[in-house]
Amino acid sequence: MNIILDTHIFLWLISKDPRLSEDKSQAIINSNNQVFLSVVSIWECVIKYQIGKLSFPESPEIYLPQKRSDHLIKILDIKENTIKQLIKLPMIHKDPFDRLIICQSLEHSLTIMTEDEAILNYPNLSFYSSNIP
Repeated sequence: MNIILDTHIFLWLISKDPRLSEDKSQAIINSNNQVFLSVVSIWECVIKYQIGKLSFPESPEIYLPQKRSDHLIKILDIKENTIKQLIKLPMIHKDPFDRLIICQSLEHSLTIMTEDEAILNYPNLSFYSSNIP
């Protein structure tokens, strides 16, 4: 399975937050899965760090890529085709970071791992579910 992590899932993973279920954690570390983190998530975290909504043990430009690498998560860049998906995307979710992650999942046929109810309301997306082996 090819999975893209929503930003909060990545943050829960690297902070060992108990809100990340065991099955999701196992799916992330399962070597049969390719797991991606959008560069959008790094961007979002840096902005939230700068305005004081997030803190990390090191500066985010060092800490976040290192944690991504430690967990063997691949980075997914934004391409022009990603942006082109935005015009077709219903305005169910207003957050621009999440909307870009949704567009990346559509463009690359990735399964989204999220707990965000607004994202879960989008049709035609593939979502990680604990009942998937």
